[in-house]
Amino acid sequence: MGGIREQRKIETRQAILDAAVKLFTEKSFEKTSIEDIAKEAGIGKTTVYGYFATKDEIFVNYCDDELNQAFAMLQANDCCEKKLIDRLIEFFMLKFTFVTKNREFGRQLLREMVFPGEINEKAKEHDQRYFNILEGFFRCAQLNGEISPKHDLFYLSVHFFSLYLGVLAGWYTGYLNNLEEAEEGMKTLFSQAIGGITQ
Repeated sequence: MGGIREQRKIETRQAILDAAVKLFTEKSFEKTSIEDIAKEAGIGKTTVYGYFATKDEIFVNYCDDELNQAFAMLQANDCCEKKLIDRLIEFFMLKFTFVTKNREFGRQLLREMVFPGEINEKAKEHDQRYFNILEGFFRCAQLNGEISPKHDLFYLSVHFFSLYLGVLAGWYTGYLNNLEEAEEGMKTLFSQAIGGITQ
């Protein structure tokens, strides 16, 4: 009985997330209410609040699920066996592909990453996990002698995340037209940055 109940909880949570993303895309984040999400998911508003306290929390949880999938994929391989640039491209292209598969959702996500609204603990936790992954890449690169050990791992993560945001902005402003161009742009920016930090 407990297994069925847990499965229903998982399905309800996913229905809320799917409904929210659909509405954020169609109506925009600002114009979507919790009541709209409940109606789209086919459940009561109180049920939504049983899972998520705010729209921001729904948004962060959806992104968190994506991060978990990306992290699981990366953990399946021994990242320290790869060159730093290959690890970074793989990670950021997973993120980029997720963000851009739904144009309006991705636009909202970009706004939230650059100009976050109300910062809650869940959002901070999400960001920290993201930077933990990147810091792990740079730690491996330092151990492998690819980059100098003198550089701060957190600031390296911030630097490359900023470059990623630049590529994402290029996509939304029309400077990049497909995934191949986005990946090539990342390689160029990342190569320049890595070349600078090896000196």
